[in-house]
Amino acid sequence: MKNKANGLTAGRLTMMALGTVIGGSFFLGSSVAIQAAGPGIILSYLICGVMVYFILFALSEMTVSNPDSSSFRTFAAQYINSGAGFVVGWVYWTGMVISMSSEATAVSLLFRTWFPSVSIPVLGTALIIGVTLLNLLGANRLSSLESILSAIKISAIFGFILLGSLIVLGILPGSRPLGSSILRSEAFLPGGIKSLAGSMLIVLFTYAGFEIIGLAASETKNKQKNVPRAIHLTVFWLVTLYILCISILLLLVPTASLSENVSPMVTALNLYHVTWAGTAMTVILISAILSTMVAAMFGIGRMLRSLVDDRLGPAFLKDRTDVPYRGILFSGLSMVLFLYIGLFFPQVYLFLISSGGFALLFTYIMLMFTHIRFRKKNGKPEGNCRLCGFPYSSLFTMAGLIIAMFSMPFIKGQTLGFFAGIALVAFFTVCYAIVKAANRRSMHQWEQYPAGTPEHRRILTEFSEELHDPDMKKK
Repeated sequence: MKNKANGLTAGRLTMMALGTVIGGSFFLGSSVAIQAAGPGIILSYLICGVMVYFILFALSEMTVSNPDSSSFRTFAAQYINSGAGFVVGWVYWTGMVISMSSEATAVSLLFRTWFPSVSIPVLGTALIIGVTLLNLLGANRLSSLESILSAIKISAIFGFILLGSLIVLGILPGSRPLGSSILRSEAFLPGGIKSLAGSMLIVLFTYAGFEIIGLAASETKNKQKNVPRAIHLTVFWLVTLYILCISILLLLVPTASLSENVSPMVTALNLYHVTWAGTAMTVILISAILSTMVAAMFGIGRMLRSLVDDRLGPAFLKDRTDVPYRGILFSGLSMVLFLYIGLFFPQVYLFLISSGGFALLFTYIMLMFTHIRFRKKNGKPEGNCRLCGFPYSSLFTMAGLIIAMFSMPFIKGQTLGFFAGIALVAFFTVCYAIVKAANRRSMHQWEQYPAGTPEHRRILTEFSEELHDPDMKKK
């Protein structure tokens, strides 16, 4: 039984969400988006911020309306069909596990600058074990750690904004006022609308991970008050920090001088002889990626529990405690497995890791479609936790996500991800057909036993949910 009195507060839920979202993709990968859209990147961050706001409220509206839900995939099963719930859950879990194994490799490479004699397999395995063990502590203790790690990242962004502002204003010793001279020399959208669409895909990835609010809502006290507040705080801080940081970058450095292999913050500060920036950013990148891994493990452990509880995953992973220990340990072992696949079979791993972005976009599209079905059946919910502007907000967000997904083949480096993602969805669709057939055989076995016998009662208990499943009723 969950102790709601000790549940997550709005502040801790916000810090956990920020811990998941603000990671290496922003500190390192934002260079690509800025190069693609130029100063127009500000529009990308604003538009994607609005989409994140709508997705979060759609998700949390369903979560608060159904306090017994264990993850957002349960809504897809309830309002679309059980197959949709299965595919969304496993695609999300797989995409996140593969992505986090990649993050473990990235952190290992960063640590190698200090410990060159330690191999990447050893470092990566140790990091994954550490992240896994931390998640066994439970939501409250974990949220305290996430608050500290998130504070480091947020402080780093604030520090860059402050230091960059001093350089722009000419207050830093040895600098002269820059004004907007660098910005004025840039074309607002160098590649037109196409470049804006391309940058939006990358920007969406820098926002990815916010869905942790929906996964953690079941362990949040006073959902009607704390979940909406956490959403407002999360979106406000994300959009504000991102836009301020990118705005300062645009004032400091020409977009052509940015490189996808170097953090744009380091490039900007090195240009003005702030030589310690590289070392400081290495420390921040490590804390940022570790924070993302810790929070992501929290989410996927609960996603796996949701699948197992609905008999859509291995029965040996079933937990009866508040903390899904078995799901967390299994997710950690899976990360280690993918880490070694990446080291020994790089071509296979490249195909797998490419599906990560597609998996997130697919999840968000299904989430918005589920919300439309939810509203159609239940109408406008009571309370503060509801999506404004429905159905236009849902349709706008779903259209934006679909455009982003189908623009992947036209963006350098994303073509493989598009086809790998389609393969992942197809694979789990086939897996669902196999699981469904196995469940039908078990139900047939139940029908062979006389009513009232121990065998009859046991199988009836195990498959009672299937008996009430709309798909099974049709069959």
